Amino acid sequence: MTVKKATLVLEGGATRGVFTSGALDLLMENDIYMSHVIGVSAGSCNAVDYVSKQPGRTRDCMIPLDKSGNYYYGIREFVREKSVMNMDLIFDRFPNETLPFDYDTYFNSGITCEIVTTNCLTGKAEYMTEDHDRDRLMKICRASCSMPLLTPIVNIDDVPYLDGGLADSVPILRAQKLENEKIVVILTKNRGYRKKVVSPAMQRVYRRAYKSYPELIRTIFRRSFEYNKTMNYLDQLEKRGEIFVLRPQIKPVSRLERNKETLQAFYEHGYHYMERRLDDLRAYLDE
Repeated sequence: MTVKKATLVLEGGATRGVFTSGALDLLMENDIYMSHVIGVSAGSCNAVDYVSKQPGRTRDCMIPLDKSGNYYYGIREFVREKSVMNMDLIFDRFPNETLPFDYDTYFNSGITCEIVTTNCLTGKAEYMTEDHDRDRLMKICRASCSMPLLTPIVNIDDVPYLDGGLADSVPILRAQKLENEKIVVILTKNRGYRKKVVSPAMQRVYRRAYKSYPELIRTIFRRSFEYNKTMNYLDQLEKRGEIFVLRPQIKPVSRLERNKETLQAFYEHGYHYMERRLDDLRAYLDE
C-alpha cells in the first residue's frame, strides 16, 4: 500500500454520505490512501472505514439488507430514546458484532484520522483522534454523527458533544493547518448549494432544547453563514487548482433517506463518478 502525503476531507450529510462511501470504495479498490483524513458527521463513519481499509462497510451500514439492520426508530422508540436513529446499533452492535470493524488495522494504519465534533459548552469544533481505545473511538464517531434535536448529546471525558458539522461542516482551514500540499475534499451536495438561515420558529425550538448551552445555540445560528463562507472559499481554491473537489453531479438523496434503491443509486453515483475522475485525482496528487 502506498500512502500519498495528502489530506482527505469528508463532509457529512447523514445518508447523503453513501455518495462518499462509493467514492472511497473506488479509491480503496485502487489502493489509493492519503496520510491524513478529517471526517465530519457521517463523514467520520466513512473516514474510519477508509482508514481501516474496509471497502463496502459504510455502504452496508447505511443500506441495511433486512429489518435487523434498520437503524431508524419508530414513533414509540423515538419518544422513549429521544432519537430518530438507533445509535447503539450503529456504534456498538454494527462494529462489534454484525458488521465487524477492523480496529487493529485502523490503529496500525499509520494514517492520521481526525473526527470533528462540536463541544456543547464552547460551541467550537474539536478535532479528535483515538489510537488504541475501541470504545472511545466509536463514542467519538457517535458524537460526530449526533444531529441536534434528532439524537442525544454524547458525553466524552465528561464533556458534552454533538454533530461536528455544527461548528465546522467542511474543515478546509483545519486541513490547511496540517500543511500537506495536497488536499482532496469530498462533498455530499451539489455545486452552488448554500444553507439558509435558521427560521425564527426553529430558533425558538433550539433555544428551548439547548438552553443550558448558549455557546452551542450561537454556533447553530451562525452555521449557515460559516458554511456559505467556506463554500465560497472552496470554490476559489478549486478554480485555482489548489485543491481537488468531488461532489455529486445528480440531485442528492434526502438527509434521512430510507429507500434502499435510492440510497444504492446514490452510492453507485459516487463510485462511478470517482472512477471517471480517477485519472484527474492521480494527476493532482502526483504533480
